[in-house]
Amino acid sequence: MTAADDYDVAVIGGGVTGCATALHLARGGMRAVVVERRGLCMEASGVNAGSLCLQIKPLALMPYALGAMEMWRTTGKWLGNEVGFQAKGSLMLAFSDDDAELLETRIGERRRAGAPIEILGPDAARRLEPALSRRPVLASHCPIDGFADPTQIGHAYGAALAEAGVDTRLGLAVDAIDRDGGAFTVAMGEDRLRARRIVLAGGVWLGEMARWFGLDLPVLCRPYQLLISERVPRLFDMFIGLASARLSLKQLSGGGVLIGGGWEGIGDHKRGSIGVLPAPLVGNLRLAHHAISAIAGLRLIRTWVGLEVEFADARPVIGALPGVEGVFINGGTRSGFTMAPYMGRLLAERMLGREAELPLFNPARLLRNDPPGKEQGPDSASGRPPVH
Repeated sequence: MTAADDYDVAVIGGGVTGCATALHLARGGMRAVVVERRGLCMEASGVNAGSLCLQIKPLALMPYALGAMEMWRTTGKWLGNEVGFQAKGSLMLAFSDDDAELLETRIGERRRAGAPIEILGPDAARRLEPALSRRPVLASHCPIDGFADPTQIGHAYGAALAEAGVDTRLGLAVDAIDRDGGAFTVAMGEDRLRARRIVLAGGVWLGEMARWFGLDLPVLCRPYQLLISERVPRLFDMFIGLASARLSLKQLSGGGVLIGGGWEGIGDHKRGSIGVLPAPLVGNLRLAHHAISAIAGLRLIRTWVGLEVEFADARPVIGALPGVEGVFINGGTRSGFTMAPYMGRLLAERMLGREAELPLFNPARLLRNDPPGKEQGPDSASGRPPVH
C-alpha cells in the first residue's frame, strides 16, 4: 500500500446510503473512499420504484422522512443533479368504509407528526386526478410527495463524489477487514487499502459485514418485485397508493407505468434477485386496475426483483458498531430510497463530531451476541449510539 491507499474512512457499499454518507464526510474534511463490488447504486438503490411518499412512511420515522423530503426537493443544490425529481403529489385511496376509517386514523397521526396531508372525498380526489376509477370512497392527498428516477442516481452520486474528492473502488468485493494498529486494512482480492474508520453500508449484506467483526446482526431480505408497461400517452400524474393494500403506482416521464408496492418475488442475499412470482404479479395488477382503470390493456414489457434490507423492529441501524471502535453502520431504513440521503447526512454529522439533528438508531438493540468490547451503549429506547 502507498499513501494513496490511506484514508480517514472507507465506506463499504456504494448504494445511496453509502454514497451519501461518504459525500457528507468528505465535505466535512475527511479523505474518503467508497468500495463497491459492482457499480454505484446498482443494487436496491437503482432498481426500486423511486417513490418519495410521506404517506407510506412509518409514523416513528416521520421526522426523518420530512428531513429527507427537504433534501430531495433541493437535490440540484447539494447533489448537483435533480435526478428526475418530480413533486407531483400523492393520493392514498380507500375502497371500503373500513379502509376509509383506517386511512383517516393513519393520516391523522401523520398530520400531527408534521406531514402536510389532507383527507379528500372521492369527487375532490378525482378533480385532482381525473384518471381515478369510481371505486374510491375516500382519499388522502400530500402535495409535496412525488418520485425520482433511480436509473440516474448512480451517475449523479458518482459525479458528486468525484467533485468532493472521494475515491471509488468499483468492481471489487471486500473479502475481509482486519484491524491494523490504530486503523483497518480492507482486503479486496489482491488489492488493499487502509482506513482509520469503516462505514458498513451494504444493504442486505449488512449481516455478513457485521460478522467480519464477530457480531451477529439478524437481517431480513425482502425481494420486492416491480413491473413496467410500454410507453403510452399521459394517463395520470400522481403517485397512487392504497390505504390497506400494497400498491405503488406512477407514470414515469417517459410514459411507462411503473407498478410496485411490496409484493415479494424470489431472491435473497446469497443468490441475488432470482425472479418474479405469477400470483403476486396478478394481484398487484388487479389493485392497480382498481385504482386507475385506464391502464387496462397496457402491455407489460419488463418485470424484476430488487432486494431491500429490513430489521425485525422496522427501524434502521445507524451509528457506531458496539464494542468495535472506529466502525459504523448505516442501513435498514424502510423506504430506503427516500430516506438514505438524510440518514447518510445524520451519520456523517455524528462521525464528524457534530450534534446530529435527530437521534440515531443504536445497532446494539438487535445484536444476538454481546459485542466484543465491555460497553454495549445506551438502551434501545434512546436510539443514541456511543460516540467514538
